[in-house]
Amino acid sequence: MKHLKYFSIVICLCFSISIKAQYDYLNAKRNVIPGGYDFWVYTPEDYFYTQEQTPCIIFLHGASLCGKDLNRSRRYGPLHAIVKGREIPALVVVPQNPGGAWNPRKINDVLEWTKKNYLMDSTRVYVIGMSLGGYGTMDFAGTYPEKVAAAMALCGGCSLKDQTGLGELPLWIIHGTADRAVSVRHSQTVVEGLKAKGLDKRLRYDWWKGASHGALARVLYMKKTYDWLFSHSTVDKDREVNRLTDIRQTDLKSAYDDMIRDYADPEVVDD
Repeated sequence: MKHLKYFSIVICLCFSISIKAQYDYLNAKRNVIPGGYDFWVYTPEDYFYTQEQTPCIIFLHGASLCGKDLNRSRRYGPLHAIVKGREIPALVVVPQNPGGAWNPRKINDVLEWTKKNYLMDSTRVYVIGMSLGGYGTMDFAGTYPEKVAAAMALCGGCSLKDQTGLGELPLWIIHGTADRAVSVRHSQTVVEGLKAKGLDKRLRYDWWKGASHGALARVLYMKKTYDWLFSHSTVDKDREVNRLTDIRQTDLKSAYDDMIRDYADPEVVDD
């Protein structure tokens, strides 16, 4: 009986792995938007089971991942976190910037393409980015605040001349004081400007003492990061910011602790 029970467990595990391999996969989207960004779309398993509209996370990478090799954009961030075992129940869209500043219009083109081609919940679109991607996050959210349920900008800044749009949505800015690549002043200037205009009602910000530029990449692997994003919707009354979910600098040490499974890469479909 013990052998039979063990055999049944093995069969169930194999079936589970087979299902995951079948339904958790990446689509590489190249040249689908004329003059636009190439990008990845990760589709979670539940998307296929329920056929319900699914939240969407747009991740904007830093300068080190710019280029024309789309695989570079998977070296860190949500897609890499998924491979390491983090379950993210959302469409994860990762454009690749070929170089230079992120273009809000081109990011929006990727979002609109995804809306047309996937069952996506347009009231639960989230943007998160780091470094150059932190700039891209604030530039995009400030340009299209009505489309973004919540945004998180890590060690970035904002290049928009008119930043008032950033006051219209829940926004969390995090920057390390020991960042030598992008000075914390880049983020502090944004916060000071929003405060001066009385536009900080939906704003959260943290300056992590002694944290380096690269240290903040761990935020992209934390469950609490995605819990915070998912707690917002564009249909929320007054679009209030979640101040209950807390991410502290001390959490960096345990960012990977609950990711006990190391999956192989999701199946890649190269369009």
